[in-house]
Amino acid sequence: MKQALLVFLGGGFGSVFRYFISRSLNPIFHNFFLGTFLVNIVGCLLIGLFLGLSAKGNILSYNNTLFLATGFCGGFTTFSAFAFEKHSLLKDGDLLNFSIYMISSIGIGVLAVVLGLWVAKHI
Repeated sequence: MKQALLVFLGGGFGSVFRYFISRSLNPIFHNFFLGTFLVNIVGCLLIGLFLGLSAKGNILSYNNTLFLATGFCGGFTTFSAFAFEKHSLLKDGDLLNFSIYMISSIGIGVLAVVLGLWVAKHI
């Protein structure tokens, strides 16, 4: 239960940070969501840093990793987990699954948004 609470709290902090950054920076450019873009890139940097420190063994505890990587980065951006998982496939040399997963995640994700909007419009 303690681990679930750590993820919950980290996710809450990450979500609030994402909200303020996106709200502040997205209006700067008309057709480019600068805040969202920066959140995604920073989230990728942070999850790499946190998981790298965790892998060293004595720098971040399991609970700290749950709070920071799973919780904070998960709330801040799910793109960070997506990017880390793709890195794992590349590291293993699995280019076929990397390509399939990358293309299908983005393509089907966009289609799912379109479908959700269409369903909402027709209810």
